[in-house]
Amino acid sequence: NDTAAPLPHASIHARFQQQVLQSPDAVAVVYEGEQLSYAELDQRANQLAQYLRAHEVASDDIVGILMERSVEMVVALLGVLKAGAAYLPLDPAYPAERLSFMLADAGLRFVISHQAVAAMLPALTSDSSIKVLSLDTEWARVAAQPTTAPDVRTAADNLAYVLYTSGSTGQPKGVMISHGGLSNHMLWMQEQFPLGATDAVLQKTPFSFDASVWEFWAPLLAGARLVMAQPGGH
Repeated sequence: NDTAAPLPHASIHARFQQQVLQSPDAVAVVYEGEQLSYAELDQRANQLAQYLRAHEVASDDIVGILMERSVEMVVALLGVLKAGAAYLPLDPAYPAERLSFMLADAGLRFVISHQAVAAMLPALTSDSSIKVLSLDTEWARVAAQPTTAPDVRTAADNLAYVLYTSGSTGQPKGVMISHGGLSNHMLWMQEQFPLGATDAVLQKTPFSFDASVWEFWAPLLAGARLVMAQPGGH
């Protein structure tokens, strides 16, 4: 059982950046009739990261993402990482009680959403200090930011994302995953199930489940296409 390997030090977004340099014009993400190239996805994520940093989101902060599958979801995930923060998926299909618990337990101060589902938030929390950004209707505010990545250093032990357990044995528990752990897993997946530039991966798993992590990052780190399934349409 000799499976030891050096722990990768590059963050997930730094490894994505390497792919942007290799294939900037290749299609990175597709949703229905919309698509973004690697360069376009990178620029939008950079603008979001700059916006988050300008609104006091710091390294290892946790940013909630409350939205349905879409191109904006991918921009949000990548933008949060580029800001040095970690993302917490908030599935709009979850029961209100679970979402309310996660918002409070994680101590969220910033949530990225779509306008339609952002309307849920006042009923989920009485914390008026939480900042909410609806990417579909407020993108003009983000687009005013530079298209270059903010100068943020992310180490292997910095937080990448948080997922909550089901709570079937008590209260749900937030599980914190580092960039080093995520990078290690992605390298192993690429060795075992290699992807290339001609491949496409369907993102169909709710992003609140750990299986979604591979669906998002494996294609984007290999120059493949990430195809976002229509909500409920997979």
